[in-house]
Amino acid sequence: MNQDRRDRLRDAAVAVLAESGGRGLTHRAVDAAADVPTGTAKNYFPTRDALLRAVAERCLEQYRALAASLAGAGPGPDGLAALLAGLLRDVAGPGRPRVLAYLELQTEGTRRPWLAALLDPIAAADFAAHAHLLRAAGLPAGAERARALTLALHGAIPHLLAGAPATLAAAGLDDLDRFARGLLAAVRPEGDR
Repeated sequence: MNQDRRDRLRDAAVAVLAESGGRGLTHRAVDAAADVPTGTAKNYFPTRDALLRAVAERCLEQYRALAASLAGAGPGPDGLAALLAGLLRDVAGPGRPRVLAYLELQTEGTRRPWLAALLDPIAAADFAAHAHLLRAAGLPAGAERARALTLALHGAIPHLLAGAPATLAAAGLDDLDRFARGLLAAVRPEGDR
């Protein structure tokens, strides 16, 4: 199979799922979004489950690429704050379709145990990744701090996607650099500030 066309179809499926939700994700809609002949998506992904799996895999690839591109933000708490702010900026900007699609996949996962199992290691990996980032920045990285950081970041995502100004301001998400610095300060023990 043509890998470029496969990736084009997967990108189109991410866009369709983000824009139209789970009910809108059809082979025909993906064909139209990818601007390919009708039936092409079905040739690559014969079932709806195969299409959902392709979206999940593409979202994971895109997330890993983003994390790798931001990894050079620099050592120390300031570098980590810049990396976290960059991740959040991506959610509200160019990564918005990927994140919306991922949230749709999580919803689909409530009805499809195989999809929940596929997504589980992806979400669980964030906890270990954030613990690693805390350690690399020279900050305490116990399980509780990594959980607090991860859950705060995950909790910010729906607000960033909705983009409601009053909510963003109330949550401190109207200034992502300040939010990231404040979040890191919140997960540090009193004696380390």
